[in-house]
This record gives sequence, structure tokens and C-alpha cells, in this order.
Amino acid sequence: MPDHPVDGPDLPPEGLLGTAYDLETGEETLAHYQRWAATYDQEVGVDNGYAQPARCAAALDEATDRPGSVLDVGCGTGLSGIALRDVGFTDLDGCDFSPPMLERAAATGVYRRLFEADLNAGLGIQDGTYDHAVAVGVFSFAHIRPDALRSVIRAVRPGGTVVVGLNDHFWDVGTFPAELDAIGTDGLASVVSREHGEHLPGADIMGWVVVLVRSGRAAAIRIDP
Repeated sequence: MPDHPVDGPDLPPEGLLGTAYDLETGEETLAHYQRWAATYDQEVGVDNGYAQPARCAAALDEATDRPGSVLDVGCGTGLSGIALRDVGFTDLDGCDFSPPMLERAAATGVYRRLFEADLNAGLGIQDGTYDHAVAVGVFSFAHIRPDALRSVIRAVRPGGTVVVGLNDHFWDVGTFPAELDAIGTDGLASVVSREHGEHLPGADIMGWVVVLVRSGRAAAIRIDP
């Protein structure tokens, strides 16, 4: 449970976005997002014009011939699911580390199924379960390790598309681009596009949208990191 109420007197006047990049552990991250759930859509989606959900949905739409099933990894309150629905993806499942975020996502009505998952510990689903997957704003400091992208890729069928949206702060560290290169070298997936653009324009933060296509054959195994 969060240490403090979401709308309590100790809430920073600028909201919780300002401290989201200072998190250092998984426990801090979980507590932060549990606390943020009630105000996340307003602060991130409305006040700061979160651009990545729409950018990632458009990238998936452009990269695929048919909608198919989609796993929204780290779906949060459902902003990415709404963006996916708006471009025609209606067979949606979502997962997130934070139960309060999942409650908000359920209220959108866009998901077929929602489940808790710590991506750093593996998704716990069958290899090749989905046609496609997105991970919007998931890879960041104290959130998800870059090598967990392999679990997201293995969640989709061979030939399936994975779209990742992340901010410049994390991209510029270099570990995520290095993991993309390693994934290509290992033959797990190919990067077909990398596009730089707006992430959180209201906070003057830019970011990347990366599109990958899975290679190889699916195997009937459970997904671990």
C-alpha cells in the first residue's frame, strides 16, 4: 500500500511526474504508481499531453496488415489501450505491476483481460500467445530492465510486431539501444524502424518509438526474462 494518500497534503505541488525519474528500486516504483493511479491520466495525459500512446498505436497500425490480438505490456491506466482501440485494435489484453493502475485500466472497457505481471520476473504466459505487443513508457529507470524486452518479443508469434515507446532520458543511457543490437545479433527479432519525436511535450520530453518484428519459430514454453 502507498505510504500516503494520493491527494494528501504531502503530494508535491507539481504532481508525481517530477519524481518518477528519481526512482531507484522496484519497491519504490510500485509504491509510486500505486499512489499515482488516481491522478495519472490528468497529470500525464491531459496536463502534459502524453504523445507516446498515440504514436505507438499509429506505428503498430502502420506495421501490420491486420489488427490481431495485442498485449499491452505495462498498460497502466489504459491510455495506450484507448489509443490502440482508436486505430482499430479491439482484441486487447493488458498487464501491469500495479493493481490500482489495473483497476483504472479495467474502467476503460477496452481490454478483454487484465492481469498482474512483473516483467522483470517474466510474463508467465505461453510463447507466441499474441499476434502483437506494445510497451509504452515501460522501459525506464527503476522500471523494467532492457533485457526484459526479450519476454515481450517472445509473447508474440513469429512474424508478429512489437512496438516500444520510451523517453530520451532512458534511451540516452545506452543500455536499451545496446539490447536492441543484441536482440538482432541473437536472431530473436529485427528492428524495422526507430522514430524520434514527442514523448511528453508538456514537460518538454522527447522520446523514441521502436518497431520490431519477431523472427524464428514459436515454442510451447512459459516466458521468463
